[in-house]
Amino acid sequence: ATLRRRGALVVEPAVGRLTGVDTGKGRFPDPVELFEVVRRVLARGDLARDLTGRHVVVSAGGTREPLDPVRFLGNRSSGKQGYALARSAAARGARVTLVSANAALPAPAGVDVLPVGTAVQLREAVLKASADADAVVMAAAVADFRPQTYAAGKIKKKDGQEPAPIALVRNPDILAEIAGERPRPGQVVVGFAAETDDVLANGRAKLERKGCDLLVVNEVGERKTFGSEENEAVVLGADGSETPVPYGPKEALADIVWDLVAERLPKNS
Repeated sequence: ATLRRRGALVVEPAVGRLTGVDTGKGRFPDPVELFEVVRRVLARGDLARDLTGRHVVVSAGGTREPLDPVRFLGNRSSGKQGYALARSAAARGARVTLVSANAALPAPAGVDVLPVGTAVQLREAVLKASADADAVVMAAAVADFRPQTYAAGKIKKKDGQEPAPIALVRNPDILAEIAGERPRPGQVVVGFAAETDDVLANGRAKLERKGCDLLVVNEVGERKTFGSEENEAVVLGADGSETPVPYGPKEALADIVWDLVAERLPKNS
């Protein structure tokens, strides 16, 4: 507490195996991830800690909706953009909760990571974590649909027979729910829109439909954005603003998102 009052950035310990059979919070952060936080602090200079005292929630990765014990419906999201957002927020002084859906990435230093699998699990974790959050950034690729029924045993291939159609049901709209029922005044909500065509037109329609403050719109494809270290986007604001982000590292987009969020946060009392 004394160091924080003096302006120091305190990186929280990691969660994992401790001594003996104990697990929990207390591990030294992954050295590579710790280096990344230090690098981000040095890169931003005097602007490094503009999120000090804030709690932010970030979702990342892609949800998986099980069909049977071995198969699922999923998507190509790697979680790299969400992890870049979490890493950047931690370097700017925020307390960060990262809800991670099936991302095989090391935990960013100083970030509390909550692993989830499905869209329903992600909703529960995000709603709980966002109860006292200053900002929520929904960067995860959440499945719109899930199988109506789950097969308890592996679905077998039968000779001479085509597979039965898979009925789907809608998953909850987490972004719209959070934007519409904010648990605290002044909470800033950011969504992501992955589009394959009419990117800006579809993005503006989604921004209005979801009711969030900012929407990061990017074009995706089989070999574009997903799994890449780079991204290109336009950040649309509910106030009519448009902030283009040129092609570059995902951490650059993360910093621009937090710049826009910080502008919209109410001043700390």
